[in-house]
Amino acid sequence: MTLKSIQKDLEDNSDKIQSENLSRFFKTGAGEYGEGDCFRGIKVPVIRTIVKKYESQLSINEIVSLLHSRWHEDRLCALLFFVSMIRKADDAKQKTIYETYMGNTAFINNWDLVDLSAPQVCGFYLQNRSHAPLFTLAESASLWDRRIALLSTFHFIKQSSFDDTLFIIEKLLSDREDLIHKACGWMLREIGKRDLDCEQTFIKKHYSKLPRTALRYAIERFPENVRLRYLKGTFE
Repeated sequence: MTLKSIQKDLEDNSDKIQSENLSRFFKTGAGEYGEGDCFRGIKVPVIRTIVKKYESQLSINEIVSLLHSRWHEDRLCALLFFVSMIRKADDAKQKTIYETYMGNTAFINNWDLVDLSAPQVCGFYLQNRSHAPLFTLAESASLWDRRIALLSTFHFIKQSSFDDTLFIIEKLLSDREDLIHKACGWMLREIGKRDLDCEQTFIKKHYSKLPRTALRYAIERFPENVRLRYLKGTFE
């Protein structure tokens, strides 16, 4: 009954105009990264309100059913349930949430779904455990698996631990996907906020292979004169 109530709340908050806008924004056209995704047209704060309303009432199986929905916002809602639940759960339930998440990455198939859940679920759970599952994901044929691998390390960055992020970025230097380039640059920028020397050392070492988009994202907050030197490769 709870699952049906959530689905009704999501349906009641649908907005056709917003749906059309989101479909364009998340590139759902033929050949685009979000091809075929369906949007109800619901803003994230509304979804968070629904999660808060029902978070203590849903089972893992019900959340998985929501995650398997064709609707983008339903899947986001399911992931935000996991995010909310995992920090409050005991060790056994945390393990179940993490394993369920990792077993359903095929449904975590757009950048916002990844970015709003991977650090808080995978990164949080793996903090004091082996990070090997992320290295495996980083080699996946799936764009979204690779982004999950990298974005999960954002949790480690916030703990001032950078090695795994840099290791995964090295693995992804030859990646062809723009969304991976952007994510690499973003994570480098986040490292730089905490340890600028670490970021600059990595950029200088890998400058010749670092995708241009990744470089631009990584240095976008540098002073203009410094940023231009990096773009021209005259930073020595």
